[in-house]
Amino acid sequence: RVRSSAASDVYKRQVSWTMVKNTLLQVWPIPAFDDNYLWCIHDGESALIVDPGDAAPVLQYLDQNKLTLTGILITHHHADHTGGIVTLLNTLGSTIPVYGPAAIDIPGRTHALMEGDKVEIAAPRMSLEVYEVPGHTLSHIAYFANRQANVVEPMLFCGDTLFASGCGRLFEGTPTQMSQSLAKFIALPKNTLVYCTHEYTLSNIRFALAVEPNNANLITWAQTAKALRDQHLPTLPTTIGQELQVNPFMRCDQKAVIDAALEVSGEKSLPTPAHVLAVIRAWKDRF
Repeated sequence: RVRSSAASDVYKRQVSWTMVKNTLLQVWPIPAFDDNYLWCIHDGESALIVDPGDAAPVLQYLDQNKLTLTGILITHHHADHTGGIVTLLNTLGSTIPVYGPAAIDIPGRTHALMEGDKVEIAAPRMSLEVYEVPGHTLSHIAYFANRQANVVEPMLFCGDTLFASGCGRLFEGTPTQMSQSLAKFIALPKNTLVYCTHEYTLSNIRFALAVEPNNANLITWAQTAKALRDQHLPTLPTTIGQELQVNPFMRCDQKAVIDAALEVSGEKSLPTPAHVLAVIRAWKDRF
């Protein structure tokens, strides 16, 4: 049993079905490596896999749940997100569509996607909008399932751009690019479920508390997240609304975050959220 009722409520949201018309759509985390989640979206028969860095746990999950893989969604080119693609295709069928960013070559990709593209999946029935979200990598994309005729709660599959209480390291992009990418997420409905791909939440919270030690929402979230991890439960998905309350990288226009960035940087002014993000991202990198 989870130790706190708050943690229990969060976990119930995480493992509950997302209701769709005449069926149930499940989004389930398949653990991989040390801290990756390979998200499986399925309707009890057909399944999509998001960022399969390792084929073995995916094949095991599909077999155990008697699911047919009908598509693969890729957010960016890093090996822990793409390493299982070829094995999955060789094992389950080379005609399975593989969706991924157009701006970089990814072995096995069949559908190259850009900003504004839509991915229509017949089974499990989904319609996904594509966002280009450079920052972590230059070619990073995200998939957004909006509140449509068949989906009750909007869903975002954002790879390593946004994390619970954090954001991705800037391996290729700039602070300005990351700020612009996160702004696209900030504009999404607050009830959007956010399926990022790493269990970095506790370490992200420790840093977030250094930035905003008096953030009451963050203090409460720290307790809830610890209770979940103490029970070996995921802290994901989060929501856009949650991140707007506790994530310093989504709060670069807030006075408390700006003041912390000014103190750390020694600057007299940080005129835009991108300037603030540059300071706190560099701070996080050495934290």
